[in-house]
Amino acid sequence: MSRYDSFIIGQVCMDVNTDFGREPVREPGGAVLYSGFAAAAMGRRVAVLHKGNPETVDAQAVFKSQPAIKVYTLQSPQSTLIRNVYLTPDRERREGFVDSQIDPYLPGEVPDVDAAVYQLAGLMRGDLGHDMIRLAASRALAALDVQCLLRVVKDGRMVFEDWPEKRDYLKLIQFLKTDAYEAEILTGHSDMEQAARVMGSWGAKEVMVTHNSRVIIFDGNRVYSQPLKPRNLTGRTGRGDTCFSSYITERLTSGIPESLRMAAALVSLKMETPGAYTGSREDAEAYARRFYN
Repeated sequence: MSRYDSFIIGQVCMDVNTDFGREPVREPGGAVLYSGFAAAAMGRRVAVLHKGNPETVDAQAVFKSQPAIKVYTLQSPQSTLIRNVYLTPDRERREGFVDSQIDPYLPGEVPDVDAAVYQLAGLMRGDLGHDMIRLAASRALAALDVQCLLRVVKDGRMVFEDWPEKRDYLKLIQFLKTDAYEAEILTGHSDMEQAARVMGSWGAKEVMVTHNSRVIIFDGNRVYSQPLKPRNLTGRTGRGDTCFSSYITERLTSGIPESLRMAAALVSLKMETPGAYTGSREDAEAYARRFYN
């Protein structure tokens, strides 16, 4: 048995979030934050590898409230600092501005952590290169949130561009996560299920596509789907990260339908409260019984 279920490689960033019609709020963020808390809440053994400048982002402090998470850190002259401006009340449209970015993760500096899954959870292109995909796939089941290869910084602004090398590297990925917009950039298809099938044909073994209404999985043969059922959207930020991490760690012990149902329930519950998921597995199970019969 592996020492950890999930080893999540990605930086905690410092966000300045301006909600639609509200004042800016400064708070820690990043895929690793939402992913780590979700997997730990599910009862999984989790380690994370943060990179940044401890004077601007203290990852140990960010994860202090969840002692089940083992935190490894790497130094970088700069931390990642992002400003998000949400253009609609549902937080589905936003503009992103990048004030600083970490130096890239390098394979030679990654500790040899024994984990069932290596989850690559960077925030933009340049955080995690193709060498890191090869490293993850050589050590464990590789899980990739494709945002770190599609989001590109140009003149301080975050924009989305296609990933030219996608067909070369998706074949190394066991678990792939995109949202509906990212899936369309990669494949040219606005239909979630059609896009998922295309990404699966390029080699990714299990493809997750998230949307504000539902989440789907394509496993190479069929599409599985679950609706999202939050009772409010105050905790919309971190939706995809929470859903992906809870799904891939649940897959270590359960089938696709059960794992997807649990992930949909947990992320729906998380979306009702700002910040990372701080409930328990029992809370998510109760939500699933109530809303996902």
